[in-house]
Amino acid sequence: MKLKSLMYFLIFVLLFSACQDNKKAEVDVQEPSMTETEFDYNVEQFADVKILRYQIPGWDNLSLKEQKLVYYLVEAGLEGRDIMWDQNYRHNLKIRRALENVYVNFSGDKNTEDWKAFEVYLKRVWFSNGIHHHYSNDKLKPDFSEAYLTELFEATNTELEQEAFDVIFNDKDSKKVNQAKGVDNVALSAVNFYGPNVTNDDVINFYKNKTSPDADRPLAFGLNSQLVKENGVLKERVYKSGGLYGAAIDKIVTWLEKAQGVAENQAQGDAIGLLIDYYKTGDLQTWDDYNVAWTKATEGNVDYINSFIEVYNDPLGYRGSYENIVQINDFDMSQKMKVLSDNAQWFEDNSPLMDEHKKENVVGVTYKVVTVAGEAGDASPSTPIGVNLPNSNWIRKEVGSKSVSLGNIINAYNNAGSSGRLKEFVHDDEEYQLEKEYGQLADKLHTALHEVIGHASGQLNPGVGETKETLKNYASTLEEGRADLVGLYYLYDSKLQELGLVDDWKKVGMAAYDGYIRNGLMTQLIRLNLGDDVEEAHMRNRQWVSAWVFEKGKEDNVIEKVTRDGKTYFNINDYDKLHDLFGQLLRETQRIKSEGDYEAVEALVEGYGVKVDQELHAEVLERNKQFTSAPYSGFVNPVLVPELDDNGEITAIKVTQPVGFPEQMLEYSSKYNNLPDVN
Repeated sequence: MKLKSLMYFLIFVLLFSACQDNKKAEVDVQEPSMTETEFDYNVEQFADVKILRYQIPGWDNLSLKEQKLVYYLVEAGLEGRDIMWDQNYRHNLKIRRALENVYVNFSGDKNTEDWKAFEVYLKRVWFSNGIHHHYSNDKLKPDFSEAYLTELFEATNTELEQEAFDVIFNDKDSKKVNQAKGVDNVALSAVNFYGPNVTNDDVINFYKNKTSPDADRPLAFGLNSQLVKENGVLKERVYKSGGLYGAAIDKIVTWLEKAQGVAENQAQGDAIGLLIDYYKTGDLQTWDDYNVAWTKATEGNVDYINSFIEVYNDPLGYRGSYENIVQINDFDMSQKMKVLSDNAQWFEDNSPLMDEHKKENVVGVTYKVVTVAGEAGDASPSTPIGVNLPNSNWIRKEVGSKSVSLGNIINAYNNAGSSGRLKEFVHDDEEYQLEKEYGQLADKLHTALHEVIGHASGQLNPGVGETKETLKNYASTLEEGRADLVGLYYLYDSKLQELGLVDDWKKVGMAAYDGYIRNGLMTQLIRLNLGDDVEEAHMRNRQWVSAWVFEKGKEDNVIEKVTRDGKTYFNINDYDKLHDLFGQLLRETQRIKSEGDYEAVEALVEGYGVKVDQELHAEVLERNKQFTSAPYSGFVNPVLVPELDDNGEITAIKVTQPVGFPEQMLEYSSKYNNLPDVN
C-alpha cells in the first residue's frame, strides 16, 4: 500500500494512550474528521459526560462458533459488573438499588428541577460505577436536597440504611482514591479494597513478609483480595469461588466454561481453562500461568481481557479492579502496524537509557487493532482506547505482551463530533495548521509507541523489587510518564519516516510536541475544579513531564510562556532541544524505576505533577466556558441477541443497539444482580 493510503488508515487505527482512562478523545481540543453519517454515534449528554454508541464491523464475517465465543465472553464479563461497583465503594450497590427503585417507580411530577437533578445524579452514578467521579475521584454532589430524596423514597417505598443515605450528602469518604503526600492514603481513600482501620503501614508490612517461590518471578500479592482487620489481625478476603464475590465469580465461570467449549484453538482453550482455575482457587501462581498462556495465544479471530487487572484505583497499587473487554481482531490493519513491534529491538537499542537499563532482547510485543464487541467493569461505560497487558514485569521480559488498539471505539470518537477548542488554546496560526494537518496522526502514533515500545522497554536492576513496592503510590504515574516519554522521544525521529509511518517526521513530531505541552500545562485543567490538586495518575504524568521540560529549558527559552490580550499560551521555540530534554527525562525516569528510587520519584511527582498554578487554572476554566461539549465520553454496549431453535440451541446471534443509556443500565442491574448481600 502506498504511504498516503496507509496514513489515512492510521488516522483511525492508532491510539492515543493505552491505559485505561488516559483518553485524548475526551479532551476535545480539535475537530475530528467526520467520515460516516449513516450511524448515529451520539446517545445523550449530561453534566460533564457524553454517551456514545459503537458498531461491531465484521460481525457477519465470523462463523457461528466464533460468534458464540464472543457472546459467551461478553456474558462472562457482564456477570462480574457488580464487583466493580462494590470495589469502588462499600455503599455503592445499596445506593444504586435505592436510586434505581425511585427512577422506575416514581409516578409524581417529573418536570421539576429537583427531578431533573435526580435523573442527572443517577446517570452520573451509573457512568462512574458508583458515587465518586470516574476520573477526578471526588464524590459526586447532588443538586437536590436530602428532604427531596426523602420524599422520593417515601413515594416509592424505597429503603436505604441511614449511613448510606447520609454519605450522599455529607463530606465523609469524599475521595475514592487519595494520592496526597504526607497522609495515610489507604485510610483516606474510600475505595473498598481495605477494611476499616487498615493503614498504609499495615499494607506495606503485611506484604513485606510475603515471598514468592521464585524471586525472579514475583507473584502479584494483593491483586485479588480485600485486606481487612479481624480482632486486630490482618487478613485477606480473596476474590474466588466460595470467597469474596463468589456468587458473581461462579456466574463468570459458567460462561467461561461455555467459551472454552467453543475455543478457536488449543492454546486459546488452555488459557481460558487456566482463567477458570484461577477464579475457582484465587491462586496467584495460577494467575501468572494464565497470563503466560494468554500472552502466547495469539492465533484466532477472537480475544478478550478479563479479571482483576489494573491497579490505579488502589492508592498503593496492589489491588486490581474487575474489567472485561471482548475483541475481534482486525487482521488487515494489525498487519499494517506490525512494523512497530517488528522493530522494537531497534527502539530499545537506540533509546537514551543507561545501557544497564536496556533489555538485550525485547520479546513478544504483539500489536493489533481490534474491534470491541462488549465491555464491562472498569472498562465501561468509560473505556480505554487501547490496552497493553499483562502488567507483570517478568512476564513482559521473558514472554512478551499484547498491545491492542480498540479500532471501533476510536472510530466512534472520531465520528461523534466535537466542539473544537483548538483555536482557543493554540499560540498562533502555524501551531493551529500543524495540529489540523498532523495532530491526530501524531497523537495516535504517540500511543502506539507508548504501548508497543514504551511499556515493553527497560528493565529493573537485579534485586530491585516490583515498582508497587519500591515506588509505592507513585508507581502508576511514573510508569505512564515513562511510556509517554518513550513515545515523545521517538515521535521526533527520522526512523518513523524510514519505516513508512509518516511522510514528514519533523512536522509530525512538532505537532506532537505542541499538543502534549499544550495539554499537559493547560487544556487538561478543564477536568479539575478550581483549587484542586492533580490526583489522577495520567493527569499527573502529563503535568510533571511538561512542567519538568518547561523548567529545564528556561535558560535556552525552549518553551516560552506567552501572554497576549490577557490570555496565556505556551510556544515551543526549539524542538531539537525539547527532544533532548525528553530524552534526559526518559533516562532519569527509567533510572528511578530500575533502581527503585522512592525519594527521586517523590520529588519529581510532587515537585512538578501535583500543584496547579491557580491563576492559570482560573483563566483556562473561564476560556473554556464558551464550549458546550462535555469533556468526558463513554459508551453503551451493543446488545448480542441469540436466536434459538426448538432444542434451545443457538442458531444465530444478532447485533442490536440499546434504546438508551438508562435502559441499558437498568437492564444490567436486573439481569446481572449477582451480589445482593455483599458487605
